[in-house]
Amino acid sequence: MSVITLITDFGTKDHYVGSVKGALHSELNDLKIVDISHSISPFNIIEAAYIIENSYKNFPIGSIHIIGVDSEKTPEQNHLVIKLDGHYFICADNGILSLLTTKIKAEKIININVHNELPTTFSVLDVFVKIAAHIYRGGSIDLVGSKIEKLKELYNINPILNEKTNEIIGNVIYVDNYENVITNITKKIFQDFGKSRKFEINARNYKFKQIVKSYSEAIRFDINKESRKEIGKKIALFNKSNYLELSIYKSNPLSSGGASSLFGLNYRDIIIIKFD
Repeated sequence: MSVITLITDFGTKDHYVGSVKGALHSELNDLKIVDISHSISPFNIIEAAYIIENSYKNFPIGSIHIIGVDSEKTPEQNHLVIKLDGHYFICADNGILSLLTTKIKAEKIININVHNELPTTFSVLDVFVKIAAHIYRGGSIDLVGSKIEKLKELYNINPILNEKTNEIIGNVIYVDNYENVITNITKKIFQDFGKSRKFEINARNYKFKQIVKSYSEAIRFDINKESRKEIGKKIALFNKSNYLELSIYKSNPLSSGGASSLFGLNYRDIIIIKFD
């Protein structure tokens, strides 16, 4: 039996998440729902894209992912159901799957056209729930709309590679709960462009000349603990998802501050890697 997941920018204060879950349970028996996140910044599709890319693959093949971020249907934005990598994604055609589709080709893209039967001002509740329930019951996605060939793409999600200046110019795409700063510079881009050359990462007034393999690699465990300078140790590494991440070892954002606040880095800020 498949799983239905929820990724939204609804937060947890209001009734929206509960209403969607209630509607799903009204449609389906013995349902498994997993909340991936309801704390996406409002309408931030790049942040949502990062969360989607790094979560969906941990669920069973056939899982259904409802993405309620910038989900309103407009004359310029349709609703889609996409089969990709054995999973189903229900979302608006706003480029939210761009991080995935640049790496994995969609198996099928259906432009949902059942809206005349489902008038709504709350797309996730009234449309996405119905489509998810249809798929969950084993229904074909071909029955809910017409096949299209292309998704809308976001063209500002990849870093700029400047051969003349030997620079990768990237951006912050996500700040996590620890205030770790995640950029759009992947390990593959870094290695392909850098070709093992010496480098310097420039993040506002902070510079990094080393990329470690893990957080703890930055700490000298071979010396006495009292002599280590762990707190405040700035770190650059490629995280589990192979995106360049800037962090501070064991920093507490609620007390001492994390990388985002201490480095002064926020969403869309520029990170430059200069190669010799």
